[in-house]
Amino acid sequence: MPGPVDRQPAPTYDVPAEEALPRVQELARDLARRRTIREFAPTPIPDGVLEWAVRAAATAPSGAHVQPWRFVVVEDPERRRAVREAAEAEEREFYDRRASEEWLDALAPLGTDWHKPFLTDAPGLVVVFEVHQGPDSPKPYYVKESVGIAVGFLLAALHRAGLATLTHTPSPMRFLGPLLGRPAHERPFVVIPVGYPAPDATVPALTRKPLDDVLVRV
Repeated sequence: MPGPVDRQPAPTYDVPAEEALPRVQELARDLARRRTIREFAPTPIPDGVLEWAVRAAATAPSGAHVQPWRFVVVEDPERRRAVREAAEAEEREFYDRRASEEWLDALAPLGTDWHKPFLTDAPGLVVVFEVHQGPDSPKPYYVKESVGIAVGFLLAALHRAGLATLTHTPSPMRFLGPLLGRPAHERPFVVIPVGYPAPDATVPALTRKPLDDVLVRV
């Protein structure tokens, strides 16, 4: 059993009390503008943005501080095309055979189907993997919770940079490991196309639940 880690002073949180509410209001309003985008422009992603967004994501808390995540950035057009072809094959099976009628009915208003052009239209993909126990990685704890938090950080960072994203989970996703050269103990969690919205991009006119539906005080 490893010994206790060294301790150091906690970071200072020096936001004046009177600035706390305006800051969180600004962040909430900014994040409320974030929408899932399915039509991307070919405009390149500025240098360094994906790397720094991953840096932000990798600051997320994790069970036992194991940090059980891997972020695979895919910008090569041929690799993105291969991801799209494999994803569409799985998605075709999902829509045609695997999905229940109830699930298909829930998806119908959004107009989605097995075609996934955003996987090649977006100039970059970030494929996030869960890292489980392997030759060079310890047993992780609370893997999905930890990786989910990191993905939230990643989406917020990319939005802050003015980039659009989509969280895509082809079902199943096992094909991504061999396709991207990842070992068996890394399991796909989500594919995130990243880029700028196409000039004619649209999003569904949806509303979010009111605060009273999601906040409970006890």
